Amino acid sequence: MQTPDHSPEPTPADPGIPERVKTTKVAVIGAGPAGLTVANLLRKAGVECIVLERHTREYIQTRPRAGMIEHRVVEMLRKYGLADRLLRMGDTHGACEFRFGGRRHLINYAELYGGRQHYIYPQQELVTDLVDAFLAAGGDLRFHASEVELHDLDGSRPTVTYTDETTGERHRIECEFVAGCDGFHGVSRQSIPAGEITEHSYQHGIGWLAVLAEAPPSTRYLIYASHPDGFAGHMLRTPTVSRFYLQCPVEDSVGNWPDERVWAELRKRFAVTDSDWQLSEGPIIEKRVLDMRSHVTEPMRYGRLYLAGDAAHIITPVGAKGMNLAMHDAERLAEALVAHLGEGRSDLLDTYSQTCLRRVWRCQEFSRWMTEMVHAPAEGSGSFRARLAQARLEHLLTSPSYATSFAENYLGLD
Repeated sequence: MQTPDHSPEPTPADPGIPERVKTTKVAVIGAGPAGLTVANLLRKAGVECIVLERHTREYIQTRPRAGMIEHRVVEMLRKYGLADRLLRMGDTHGACEFRFGGRRHLINYAELYGGRQHYIYPQQELVTDLVDAFLAAGGDLRFHASEVELHDLDGSRPTVTYTDETTGERHRIECEFVAGCDGFHGVSRQSIPAGEITEHSYQHGIGWLAVLAEAPPSTRYLIYASHPDGFAGHMLRTPTVSRFYLQCPVEDSVGNWPDERVWAELRKRFAVTDSDWQLSEGPIIEKRVLDMRSHVTEPMRYGRLYLAGDAAHIITPVGAKGMNLAMHDAERLAEALVAHLGEGRSDLLDTYSQTCLRRVWRCQEFSRWMTEMVHAPAEGSGSFRARLAQARLEHLLTSPSYATSFAENYLGLD
């Protein structure tokens, strides 16, 4: 039986069983950084929305992912009252270190770009903050939503159907717009008919072994190490946990990387001759092999479905742009939906895709530039590209204008 409209909303702690049929303004698919940002900004503007997430709350709030947040994103979260814990607990960074030829080279990018800095704040902590804020404001967030299907996207009243895994019941959401924020493998992009979008894909021919270790940071700054045997990265997460990356073949597997080999390769690729720097080590709690690929969907919409984040584009982790691009999409999408639903303006929705794609392609170009600069060339490409990469690094370290351009792109243009 349908719940009467005058019934109280479920509390965040006990959302209850959703109605079989529900009407709302926006259905948000996916409770990652993009989807939760869209939902929070809509809620703050008084626009009703429902968020569907196939995983559990515990899963999305403990899944380790990105950790660098751009200045522009932090300012956006501050503006909407969503940055309190981030500002209190996040660590600010305004410089990074490049290593090659056994030497350390510091780039103070904050000085080169108006004092802007990154915040180091694990993605799972940001997701936790956004979930808490949305539920505290009375938001409707439904976990365990499986078998999601999108219908009538090219009409005036799309619908979303899904199964509640906790009850086995099938539900329908009638809405005016769908925000597809469910990642590259989600249902949103896959629901667009063939021929309605163009998809650009690129395989970089590089793999990364991603390692998460219970080891305190060995450095104050993020490290990008270029070594003849391959790239190594030291990324900061918390005072007790560090993220490392090792370049490896695309077809490699975690089974080829016992812990002893991981630490040996990190020590070798990070080694410097101009200091007594040492690598902090500890128990490894996660290992994954990442295929470095890029993908862009144009346009980022179909009918009343609008894509945001990884559902619309994938970018390599080099330069830490993935989550930041997702948050930019989410802000632009929420802004456009509020203008349309609250003010009757369609201009921002009409230009949403073009606006986001300008930044997406700028970041893709920067990511590719940086990838070629710090990675060993693929086997069989000879020494030419290795020398080009060295020339690019030397140019970065000796040219103020070149370094300023790096700082603008690395920090994210306002």
